[in-house]
Amino acid sequence: MTTDYLVIGSGIAGLTFSVKIAEKFPNKNIVIVTKASEDESNTKYAQGGVAIVSNKEEDSFKKHIKDTLIAGDGLCREDVVEMVIKEGPERLKELLLWGANFDVNDTGKFDLGKEGGHSEYRIIHHKDITGYEIERALLSKAHQLPNISILPHHFAIDLVTNHHIRDYNSKKLTCFGAYVLDQKSGKIRTIKANSTLLASGGIGCVYGHTTNPVIATGDGIAMAYRAKARIKDMEFVQFHPTALYEAKGESSFLISEAVRGFGAYLRNKKGYRFMPDYDERAELASRDIVSQSIDSELKKSGEAHVYLDCTHLDMDAFINHFPNIYKECLEHHIDIKADWIPVVPASHYLCGGIEVNKKGMTTINSLFACGECSRTGLHGANRLASNSLLEALVYAHNIYKYQSEIQCKSVNVDIPDWNDEGTTITKEHVLIQHNLKQLQALMRDYVGIVRSNKRLKRAITHLDLIYEEVEDLYRESKLTTSLCELRNMINVAHLIIRQSLDRFENKGGYYNMDNVKH
Repeated sequence: MTTDYLVIGSGIAGLTFSVKIAEKFPNKNIVIVTKASEDESNTKYAQGGVAIVSNKEEDSFKKHIKDTLIAGDGLCREDVVEMVIKEGPERLKELLLWGANFDVNDTGKFDLGKEGGHSEYRIIHHKDITGYEIERALLSKAHQLPNISILPHHFAIDLVTNHHIRDYNSKKLTCFGAYVLDQKSGKIRTIKANSTLLASGGIGCVYGHTTNPVIATGDGIAMAYRAKARIKDMEFVQFHPTALYEAKGESSFLISEAVRGFGAYLRNKKGYRFMPDYDERAELASRDIVSQSIDSELKKSGEAHVYLDCTHLDMDAFINHFPNIYKECLEHHIDIKADWIPVVPASHYLCGGIEVNKKGMTTINSLFACGECSRTGLHGANRLASNSLLEALVYAHNIYKYQSEIQCKSVNVDIPDWNDEGTTITKEHVLIQHNLKQLQALMRDYVGIVRSNKRLKRAITHLDLIYEEVEDLYRESKLTTSLCELRNMINVAHLIIRQSLDRFENKGGYYNMDNVKH
């Protein structure tokens, strides 16, 4: 298959770019590949909203910039922060034009929320399912454009670069498209593209306990890493402080930060409200502080979780604002009018990723990255709540703008078909599942919220053993999605551990006990 634009991922980043470029060039083709159904993405699960300065009377760009820089703990790119925040209102107008709905108050103005780390009410939201609403509007728009083709249940295996076409003399690597597995037929297709955009989302499943959907296995970052793109800041994994605790160990449902913004308290098992002991902002401290504080409480008590207490809040207002959270808790036999919600920190968001410039260009020609898989410099060491959807909107626009002015050259190379000669259909699915569980336990226990050099070095030793076993399996087996995902997660884990060991000071979401100056 040949296309003008190949987009890997169907969340807010991939869809925004696709819609814009399709409208600009009705005679050009856009192919979106997505490994699950077309609406399954991290975007869909974003509860809180989009941080945008819309009330200039009380809020300002300056305040939003300052809040972002404080959260990023000195590692943000200030020019990027300024650019993203100042572009926010324009990108919001486009979302509204495309049919996205956001909550308004009695006066008809946006009903703005406030989340940890924000000095003002500036979160634009749709109940507690903002991402779902944005995804709905973008997909609806994409379906109206005949030059966009969406291929669901197609898994991108690897990017096609110079070494696939035996071009070893070029001074700079170029991306020519990707090898893609059609999960229904089992066939591997070669998709040749003039421009490839990685919009493949996050890495949460590397930790197992995560607020991310099961598709968040770091595929784009791993593919870019194997293709020799520059990957940066992988040590900055943000843990969401309040995922619903489940005794079986899978904590996937997110209790939005906005619930604490609404006035909920964090308590330990004895009922003590502990956050004021750790930070003067109490429950509204930034995520890294709240996660580390909960981690400290759990280590002191030996308990598996703490509690979020909403019982003192205006329940009618709460249910109106957070209907999805209220319903989910009821399904877990938690009536928040009377019960505290058991919560635990879970892997939530990656602040690092594939390094890009302001135009979304990676260090490989014709390869762009956008959304959570990219590292723009906006988040620094710790993402400010609800800045991620904003970043995706702004960078998708920047990539569109650049590509509409400087169109990528047509790919005139012969790409060999995927060669799986000599491989067999594996009957060893137990090996994939066993290694996956080992990897996730390793990352939780050795590379979690609080790290140490000793644990990180031991993690490398253990990871090497998992890597060798999985590579053997990869070489001899016909490819499956689960095998490729595991291989990608191993690459991502390697990057997180290695880049953690290269950081000698604690910043934002990164905390290593050995970096504390005594």
